[in-house]
Amino acid sequence: MSAAQQVVEFLGPPPVAETKHTRIARALRGRPSEWAVVQRAASIGRAASAAQAIRSARLHAYEPAGAFQAVARTVQGEHRVYARYVGEQAQAVADGGVAA
Repeated sequence: MSAAQQVVEFLGPPPVAETKHTRIARALRGRPSEWAVVQRAASIGRAASAAQAIRSARLHAYEPAGAFQAVARTVQGEHRVYARYVGEQAQAVADGGVAA
């Protein structure tokens, strides 16, 4: 084996590991328009931040932005994140497009 062959190894990357967010997004897509509690947070601030991350698709699992709705609420002292999948067409309409 030459020195150049030892420096470069052509391999594809391993598959992306499934995350809790991937599982949450899949479950929400499976029951569109239905609200679900997806997280219980330590504070309403953390819950609100998580809801914003879902709405803006800061995490790849919730793409495209606008396909998921999310809100934070405090219920009997428990800080919850509620989310639902509304679909990619909902975002297109919100952007001024026409739903198919």
